[in-house]
Amino acid sequence: MAKQIIFGRPYETGALVKEAETTDTLENWQVEKFNDKLVFRCKLTENDIVYGLGEQVRGINKRGGRYISYNTDNPNHNDESPSLYGSHNLLIVDGERHFGVFFDTPARVLFEIDWQNSGEIVVTCDPNVKVVELAGESAYAVAKEFLSLIGQSHIPPLWAFGFGQSRWGYKNRKDIDAVADGYRNANIPLDWICMDIDYMDRFIDFTVNSKRFPDLKGYAETLKQRGIRLVPIIDAGVKIEPGNDTYDQGVKNGYFCTNHEGEPFKAAVWPGMTHFPDFFQPEAREWFGNEYRKLTDLGIEGFWNDMNEPAIFYSEYTGILNALASAPSIDSEKETNAYKDYRNFYHNIDGERVLHDKVHNLYGALMTRAASEQLNKILPSRFLLFSRASYVGAHRYGGIWTGDNGSSWDHLARNVRQMPSINMVGFLYSGADTGGFGGNCGRELMLRWLAFSVFTPLMRNHSAILTKRQECYRYGGQEDFQSVVSLRYKLLPYIYSEFVKAALSGDMYIKPLGFEYSDERSRRIEDQLLVGESIMIAPVIEKGAKSRTVWLPEDMTEVRYDTNGFGCEKIPKGLREVKVAPNEVVFYIRSGKCVPICKGAQCTSEINLRDVVLLGDGKEYRQYIDDGFTKNVTENNIVVLQKK
Repeated sequence: MAKQIIFGRPYETGALVKEAETTDTLENWQVEKFNDKLVFRCKLTENDIVYGLGEQVRGINKRGGRYISYNTDNPNHNDESPSLYGSHNLLIVDGERHFGVFFDTPARVLFEIDWQNSGEIVVTCDPNVKVVELAGESAYAVAKEFLSLIGQSHIPPLWAFGFGQSRWGYKNRKDIDAVADGYRNANIPLDWICMDIDYMDRFIDFTVNSKRFPDLKGYAETLKQRGIRLVPIIDAGVKIEPGNDTYDQGVKNGYFCTNHEGEPFKAAVWPGMTHFPDFFQPEAREWFGNEYRKLTDLGIEGFWNDMNEPAIFYSEYTGILNALASAPSIDSEKETNAYKDYRNFYHNIDGERVLHDKVHNLYGALMTRAASEQLNKILPSRFLLFSRASYVGAHRYGGIWTGDNGSSWDHLARNVRQMPSINMVGFLYSGADTGGFGGNCGRELMLRWLAFSVFTPLMRNHSAILTKRQECYRYGGQEDFQSVVSLRYKLLPYIYSEFVKAALSGDMYIKPLGFEYSDERSRRIEDQLLVGESIMIAPVIEKGAKSRTVWLPEDMTEVRYDTNGFGCEKIPKGLREVKVAPNEVVFYIRSGKCVPICKGAQCTSEINLRDVVLLGDGKEYRQYIDDGFTKNVTENNIVVLQKK
């Protein structure tokens, strides 16, 4: 049973859809005041594992680290970076006791978890906070209790589970056509192509550069006939430009954040000086969300929201010279330009003027909410929406990607470790920039990263301008890339079904082994994951590795997939060294379970979810099946398949 205690006057975040029982004491925590902060302390035993914190760095077990919830644009992060793009203040302790805690505040929170071998968790936060305590028979039970409090995950359409290609630098129709043709000619499946800021007129939101993309509506329809959808980016800043309808409406109605003098705050992002929409105002959210209609009217059915921490280059207060002297750092506690400016503008929250710094972590989540609520009214079918910045609760409105990353083996390994923690806080539709956003991705790294991303709901290859082109067809040996990506499409009946069933039942799609197996080895493993109810994966995440050690906590069916198709073999429980060629994907089916596979295709519109065969030694599989678009997503669409 979850219980909550309220300190001070916390701002409503919308994280919870179900209120916990109110109490006046915390069972596992001591509370003290220190200056203008609250400090929460919890003793740990030697064997305790600490899960949680969503998108944060380091391992699945957060013990031994120091973390800061403060949404940060930090592409060059490593395991010592305290903050990333999202803030997800959930901790779950797993040991002799099984309990969790959620610190519901949009302000900065410091987590020191057995930091410098202190033997305790110390959490320092704003004095206005709602603290929710959770308990259960296991860490997994605690996680599901939390998911029941925060509500159902966003469920995108089936095509969003196909493979997506993206790059900052697709400047015109010719570039997009080249990508579409490259994939189709190489026989590598593809369902959607992202358009970064280049499609806009001078990087201005809700505009289209008519010279680069004449007749975008007709073009979007032409691509859709080929089974490919366009997914444009939307940034948080609105360019200051009288005569632009979006800008004029925002100024007229007071929908922008204000500066110290009470005028709309000015800050520079991609289009130059901009104003930031005040998403804390319900009317401003409705206005901004309705602006997406300018693109949905052109046939667009999916979006990705970016720069919504919000990212700031410089402002009317800090200036460009300070920006140059205050370059981004992996240390998110450094007083960079953006951090200074978070104390330079205000929101209107129920008539109260509130400094952005006090509610910072909620900004990106409210942008996602603004878009989702209106897209749900505008579009007759489900839509794709995912965001860079986030807070707990935004999972109900859209998914997330893990932000700007690098083309490195370290960031691939981090992607693997992030996924179960992100699922614990509700973001089932999630994934990383496959191949890495910054840097130059080599062939081996791309194949290994794809082999992992096959199993993540969001599977997108994305890279930055001026980096090496990393579309799959540009590497030698295209048949290897065709094979790996085609596995995604053959597994779609399973991936789609397990995702939707998890969303409907308040469960996780990706879990750590320790959530299902209680042996000590399973509890400590960080590079093997459970995907849905049937699959365990053990991705290769080391450069040059031709094999890896795999722990099977029970007898399983080993499945190998390469250019020759599927191969299955029963493997006994235990530790084993497994050879995995670079063009091969190996995964495991749990004892007594099944996995449905289909014939595959070049796009999801050609997939038949009903024409499947079952792999594994189980007798049946409960499959969710619909048309891939309907908003009527219910358990009535689950059918039971019997193995022949």
